[in-house]
This record gives sequence, C-alpha cells and structure tokens, in this order.
Amino acid sequence: MTLRQAQGKAVAGRIVAPVVVGLLLLGVWVLLTDVVRLAPTMIPSPAAIAGQVGEFGGVIVEDALITGTNAVIGLAGGTLLGITAAALAARFRLFDGMVAPLIAALAVVPIVALTPILNTMLGASTQSGRQVIAGIAAFIPVFVNVLRGLRQTRPVHRDLLRAYAANGRQTFRKLTLPTAMPYLLTGVRIASSLAVISALVAEYFGGPAEGLGTPIVSYAKSGKTALAWGYVGAAIAIGLALFLLTMLLEWLVTRHRPST
Repeated sequence: MTLRQAQGKAVAGRIVAPVVVGLLLLGVWVLLTDVVRLAPTMIPSPAAIAGQVGEFGGVIVEDALITGTNAVIGLAGGTLLGITAAALAARFRLFDGMVAPLIAALAVVPIVALTPILNTMLGASTQSGRQVIAGIAAFIPVFVNVLRGLRQTRPVHRDLLRAYAANGRQTFRKLTLPTAMPYLLTGVRIASSLAVISALVAEYFGGPAEGLGTPIVSYAKSGKTALAWGYVGAAIAIGLALFLLTMLLEWLVTRHRPST
C-alpha cells in the first residue's frame, strides 16, 4: 500500500467514523425524547428543533453569519500574529524569553473576564471585541505549534545546506518551512474550533444583540428550548465548517508530497 493510499484511508476513516457516531447519538436522542420520554425537559426532540429551525431559519442564518464572520476574522488575525511571533521567537532568544511569560499568562485569562473590558475599550456597539477575543484564542495554539515546528530542524540538515552554500532564504524555503508546516496546520485546526467557541461565548457578555450567543441565552431562559437548540446547532455547523476547511487546507498542502 502506498503512502497516498494510506492517507486516503485515514481521511475516509476520519469522515466516516464521526458520521456513524453522530447517527448513533441521534438515534439515542430520538429514543429518549420521543419513544421512552426519559429526557429532561431542557432537551427537546430533534423533530421539535427541526420545526423551529424551519420557522426561524432565516434569522438563525443571519445570526450564524455574524458569529462565523467574527470567528473567521479572529482566526485569520490570530494565525498571522501567531506565525509572526513564533518566527521572531525562533530567531531571537531575547524575544522568546520576553514573550513566553506573556503567552502563559494570556492562556489562562478567562474569556468572561476579557470580554467586558474589550467591549468597553473597543465600543459595545461593534463586533470588534468579539473578534479580538476569537483572535486571542486562535493566537495561542498557532504560536505554540509553529514555534515548535520551527525548532524541529536538525543541525545536521542545516549544516548540509550550508555546505551547499544555501543562503538563509533558501534554507527557510527548503528546510525550515516544510518542517514547520505540519505543526502550523495542527495549530490552525485547533485554533479554528477555539475561535468559534470564543466568539460564541463572547456574545454572552454584552455587546450587540446580533450573533448566536445572545439568542441561545435568552431563548433558554424564556423556555423556548427547541429554538435555543436550533441556535446551538447553527454554532455546531460553523465549527464543523471551519474544521473541514482546515482539513481541506491540509490536504491541499500535503497532496504533492512524494508517496512511497
């Protein structure tokens, strides 16, 4: 079996397995809510959720686009900033020593504490605070993974390129970048989910009423649980869409690698 065939089977397995698990969970959900009726009142049946989505689908899509846009903007900004900071940290030891404590502190700061502050700083009537929150969440895994990838090149490989009179740009293009690319893709995949979660959670704590987070809270409190779960489903769809996009990106980057 060639490497490409093995990769194809691995990708197929990663797609089929979640689908099967999802169908099984859906079957259990229907069994508990519609057949034996043992589910809590806060968990409506899939049919009730589907009915609410059909009725309010247009509004849900509009709110989902706002949350998705915030997550994508945050992901893009956090990724670019993470790559830049990791490149500087790998190149300059002093910068690495300066930024490492800041990254560690930023990683443990709760979103619920940052969101009100950023909303006040950037304006409670804009989406900027939510986008910054998503960017911060995306920045950390990208920075950590890219920095690790940039440090994976072995001295013997660098010495070999130096012996062939390769300059710094050629060494980066031929050795450092290909070595770090899998780590970058892993970081972006992790960051895509964190960006969606952070953008969604940030919507719970002030700012404009648009987006998925505010309706989830308000409808859950008012007893419209089926509609609230419809919004939750939209948030899940955004996360899955970004995850699939990162998988597609990984496939596009790695498909030209030679197989054995």
